[in-house]
Amino acid sequence: MKFSRIILANLFRKKVRLLLTIGSFAVALFLFAFLGVVRDAFSRTDLASADRLVIINRTSIINPIPLSYRDKTRRIPGVKAVTHNNWFGGTYIDEKNFFPQFVIDPENQRKVVPELIVPDDQWNAFLKDREGAIVGARTMERFHWKIGDRIPIKTTMWGSWEFNIDGVYHGKRPGDDETQFWFQWDYFEERVPQTFKGQIGWYVVKVDNPDDAPRIAKAIDAEFANSPNETKTETESAFAAGWVKQFGNIKFLIVTIGAVVFFTLLLVTGNTMAISVRERTGELAVLKAIGFSDRKVLAFVLGESLVIAVVGGLLGLGLALVAVPLLSRALTGLVPVLFLSPTILLFGFVAALFVGFISGFLPGLGAMRMRVVNALRRV
Repeated sequence: MKFSRIILANLFRKKVRLLLTIGSFAVALFLFAFLGVVRDAFSRTDLASADRLVIINRTSIINPIPLSYRDKTRRIPGVKAVTHNNWFGGTYIDEKNFFPQFVIDPENQRKVVPELIVPDDQWNAFLKDREGAIVGARTMERFHWKIGDRIPIKTTMWGSWEFNIDGVYHGKRPGDDETQFWFQWDYFEERVPQTFKGQIGWYVVKVDNPDDAPRIAKAIDAEFANSPNETKTETESAFAAGWVKQFGNIKFLIVTIGAVVFFTLLLVTGNTMAISVRERTGELAVLKAIGFSDRKVLAFVLGESLVIAVVGGLLGLGLALVAVPLLSRALTGLVPVLFLSPTILLFGFVAALFVGFISGFLPGLGAMRMRVVNALRRV
């Protein structure tokens, strides 16, 4: 702080260059935060419960499983509760208004997925309403719906349907999916063609002890081995990871892009600081001549670089804090929930400081080693 005026005076010597360099940092940190958010969204398995298993058809999740498997699964030792889901795939008014809709088993949904909370009075109203629906808070906000609204949903396979919104669910954790639309299995079962009746998309199983999950998964698959509809049972986290792999190696792609962004930023900032030091060779020599040590000269250059990094980094991360929630709402249902975690913010800020330090250290090292006599000859 003692020499802050000198550092600020040098920074504002070239105002346009200063703004462009800070802007480069801001853009780079914004891209870093956004890429980190997307990476987390597509590789998020931390929200998966350790005591849940997912059962799908061994051939493909597209192929259904008989409803009769439910009771057989319940009888396997270690199974606490079983619920089932079907994908509905409808749209609201326009095809752009997509959000995930699931046919659920109302009897066991809350037992198996307790982290998605519905008030008891709303849930009871839902149970009494054959055409009722429970909607995630983000989807309610997106379409400005309210409890009591009657919502039309149209599909290419099942035709047009209408539902009454009886309740809203909220997630306990920031990353929980609040975009889903649930309605009752009985209503779905009575309206679909005969060939689709009694067919389940997948089962979700809650086990008594997470340590027994591998054993129970094997027991479930063994129960239905050599049947017309063999099963594939795995932990919820493994199921989520397998689903993400269908999009390709997103993690590698995002890490590569992030590395290129920061490397480019390092070159831009390092070049800016090198030019700045070269322009002030005479001034730095004068500072040394009047008694400033080599370390203080290095500190001046590093101080300038770090100020640029801090200001640009905070601007970029602040922009990400504002933009990510807006983007997440705009892309509701199209991509997983976008959530900017404190870890991404901290890592981004540390990375900005690192780039600022490296880009200022090399030019500063040259200024520190500069001989006064040789430098004054250029004046």
